[in-house]
Amino acid sequence: MVKAISSNLGYPRLGEKREWKRALEKFWNGAISEEELLAETKALRLHALKKQQEKGIDLIPVGDFSFYDQVLDTSVTFGIIPKRFQHDGGKVSLNTYFDIARGKSDAVASEMTKWFNTNYHYIVPELADADPKVLDNRALYYYEEAKKELGIEGKPVLVGPVTYLKLGKGNDAENFEALLDKFIPAYVEILKELERAGAKWVQIDEPYLATSFDKSEIKLFEKVYQAFQTAVPNLKIELQTYFESLDYYEEVVNLPVAAIGIDFVHDHGDSLEALKAHGFPEDKYLAAGVIDGRNVWRSDLDAKLSLLTEIADYVTDGKLIVQPSNSLLHVPVTKLSEPDLDEVILGGLSFADQKLDEIAILTKALTDGAESVTAELEDARAAVTALNESSHRNNLEVQEAIANLGNVRVDRELPFAERIKLQHAWLNLPLFPTTTIGSFPQSPEVRKTRADWLKGNITDAEYNAFIEKETARWIKIQEELDIDVLVHGEFERTDMVEYFGQKLAGFQATKFGWVQSYGSRAVRPPLIYGDVAFTEEITVKESVYAQSLTKRPVKGMLTAPVTIINWSFVRDDVPESVVANQVGLALRKEVEALERNGIKVIQVDEPALREGLPLKQARWEKYLNDAVYSFKLTTASVQNDTQIHTHMCYSDFDDIIDTISALDADVISIETSRSHGEIISTFEEVTYDKEIGLGVYDIHSPRVPTVTEIQDNIRRALRAIDAKQFWINPDCGLKTRKEPETIAALQDMIKATKEVRAEYQVLEK
Repeated sequence: MVKAISSNLGYPRLGEKREWKRALEKFWNGAISEEELLAETKALRLHALKKQQEKGIDLIPVGDFSFYDQVLDTSVTFGIIPKRFQHDGGKVSLNTYFDIARGKSDAVASEMTKWFNTNYHYIVPELADADPKVLDNRALYYYEEAKKELGIEGKPVLVGPVTYLKLGKGNDAENFEALLDKFIPAYVEILKELERAGAKWVQIDEPYLATSFDKSEIKLFEKVYQAFQTAVPNLKIELQTYFESLDYYEEVVNLPVAAIGIDFVHDHGDSLEALKAHGFPEDKYLAAGVIDGRNVWRSDLDAKLSLLTEIADYVTDGKLIVQPSNSLLHVPVTKLSEPDLDEVILGGLSFADQKLDEIAILTKALTDGAESVTAELEDARAAVTALNESSHRNNLEVQEAIANLGNVRVDRELPFAERIKLQHAWLNLPLFPTTTIGSFPQSPEVRKTRADWLKGNITDAEYNAFIEKETARWIKIQEELDIDVLVHGEFERTDMVEYFGQKLAGFQATKFGWVQSYGSRAVRPPLIYGDVAFTEEITVKESVYAQSLTKRPVKGMLTAPVTIINWSFVRDDVPESVVANQVGLALRKEVEALERNGIKVIQVDEPALREGLPLKQARWEKYLNDAVYSFKLTTASVQNDTQIHTHMCYSDFDDIIDTISALDADVISIETSRSHGEIISTFEEVTYDKEIGLGVYDIHSPRVPTVTEIQDNIRRALRAIDAKQFWINPDCGLKTRKEPETIAALQDMIKATKEVRAEYQVLEK
């Protein structure tokens, strides 16, 4: 037997029924005061801590709570506030905090981008002229709160300085170490205050260590953690890595800290191999992330216990910590909120609370012997076996189709240069055609009507009539705005992935399986629990109805396989590429159904392509090849004059531009405005041969852009892209915006487009 310690790295903020989201939005809308917001969120925070305490977790994280984002929290802790928000130098107010994230009338929001390869978004620090000073020791506040209110000796959580700076803007390589030197004393001040308050452990997250970087950068971590060790020798620092294995295992495990947190789930087996090859320092704790913090499937506890037993052979007794692979921020709170799920599927699930139970079971099994948890191990064993052996995961028709993929065409009949002429001939669009990305605002009336329908308070006919009425209203609005290529608005959809999951075999929606995407925006990823198959037309009815109302082309709107994969909780018993191809074959039938019914512009969105890239570049090629294949599997069977569009969200595109081209979409739209010109610069350096729309205004902020701002964005883009290739569109879908600001912004977009179009037409003459 091995004496082990249980730990957690972070807990979901949302609350079991999204109470956190509702509190924030009530505050933003003026429905509650700041004091009421603070009271509501404190109650949620303490409830989460008490739950972890009751489940027997030894090291409970504190300070993982946030009002928006943990990286933004780090920025305001150290006073890294963009000048446009006119901060006076004192503690950052809650209103200023939210302004940085959301923007205000006279100051655009800070950039937002994906947290490593997840669907969580962080607010990018703006580091130009950074002069860090501790304005607000949030970690100390939350540590003392947990101790006072619940008697919990918590483990404060900080974003580590190297990772924080690497995630920022204005951190050029030449001056990076000098910038880091400015932050070390500020971090030391935080740590000293925690030590004085009695903190025994602190968790410092450095996920940058799990990426591919030059070995010379290890010296940055040596400098930081030596400074910390010298300043707070009595504070146990857990240096936490996650999302991948460590390229420089030996160097990392020998850094001057008390514990090293290593991911043993998303490491492709590399972490155990490194441990076996190089051992582990006798004086350190090994925090082994063995429970998957990014997926929702129940663990094979026999296999996990076997893994932990192997790991324990290399760790000093009493220094093995059992924990999730990463913060549980990325999974829903509890499966107990899902009593209506199929019994076999429910049995195979493990949300945040159940993962804590799994950690407690494994810790007890190590410490007291497996016989002390015989019933728990048998229950897990039976649940996992039942799901794997169910008909859900053994659809012979689907498996045969996958086996015969070699006979399926995955290339368009004509090359782009030839088929685009056929598309131009019938579309007859002006220079700089305008469109939107897909969704329009879902008003309280839309949400209430859907809720009434789901509760059975209104009939299918009444619901469908409402959706048609809303669709018709927005078709008319688009025509009045003079948009060239229209969309039906997606009023029937809760979510661009969940909706498809409700119509395809192998998917299951949840009621309360919410996770945070950005700010108060929560998504409810569907569960891909079995083999995926097409069962019925998904989008045809709404698209055909919308097209019947106008002579302008209306886009059919689908979500592509890799995004569905990346925004779902995917079964973990087969490779993701197999699931992506199952989805691709199912969506291929939907694309063909749209085309058969007269929809000749079809958008197949792949916004999550970039975010799913493995953190290790050595693994990119297979991922990207698989992504291109599943996309083309979806789209390649259409006629040459059918125009395929795709859309992608904010990302760094310079290193995958060849992949984007290889998708062979006729038109791609890319979210651009929040990158402040960085994405446009990519297209200045490469020649992109297909048509493209770079988003001309930011839809994540309620702020309405001016015509001049949009024109500046258009002109900037046209320095990089040929005018005849260029489309004009907002950054993303408009579902989360309010109707007045949406219409006002689109009016400005169309006005800006027409003025720039007129300038170019004069030049052409």
